[in-house]
Amino acid sequence: MKIALMDSGIGLLAAAAAVRRLRPDAQLVLSSDPDGVPWGPRTPEDLTTRALAVARAAAAHAPDALVVACNTASVHALPALRAELEPDIPVVGTVPAIKPAATGGGPLAIWATPATTGSAYQRRLIAEFASGVDVTEVPCPGLADAVQEADEERIDAAIAEAAALTPPAVTTVVLGCTHYELVEERIRKALRPVTGRDVSLYGSADAVAAQVLRRIGAAPLPDAHPATDAGLTVLLSGRPSALPATALAYPEGRLLRGRVAAG
Repeated sequence: MKIALMDSGIGLLAAAAAVRRLRPDAQLVLSSDPDGVPWGPRTPEDLTTRALAVARAAAAHAPDALVVACNTASVHALPALRAELEPDIPVVGTVPAIKPAATGGGPLAIWATPATTGSAYQRRLIAEFASGVDVTEVPCPGLADAVQEADEERIDAAIAEAAALTPPAVTTVVLGCTHYELVEERIRKALRPVTGRDVSLYGSADAVAAQVLRRIGAAPLPDAHPATDAGLTVLLSGRPSALPATALAYPEGRLLRGRVAAG
């Protein structure tokens, strides 16, 4: 079994680690775009062009499925990716976990990039899955970039800024960018003084990992040990590579570093 994941940068690590925990025997192909990161400020047309290039690099390795482990790319490029790759390669997108987060009734906040915050896409998800729930959209300028660069000071500053914009009554926070899941514990810690409690955080990685297994008819391996794995292929803007040093700053990256193939 081979599963590919794509993103502009290291935001794909959370979903890749989730897949690895469910199926340590799966070969993973991580395809990202350091030459074009960040994708958020790009026009939808430019973003789609870059996303297709990253997907084609992954598709050349004949995966059984491709995960678009990026909220922005899922918004703008998913139709083009599916049109090109399906049905040969099933394509699984990433949607902010607003639906499960809203089941508790809120109040909830959605942390997302400035481009996504207030977007028609996010407002549709809120209307569909969180109607009647008190929802606050919180822009997080610079947080994804700081996580991408593993810049500790900038990460903490961006989290503190977003925490200050989060209402104290909030009980639940949706992490609306895959990069944010890599600093989940820092976010939880920063929110405690604001809310006076431990806030429930909802990311997409686990749900995406479960969905991609369903799409290919595979089941999780019970009692699997993620340290024993089937290997990893890393593509940086199409170039075979090792995991970037910044990826190893996070537990998810260190989990994946086992056996890295050169191509």
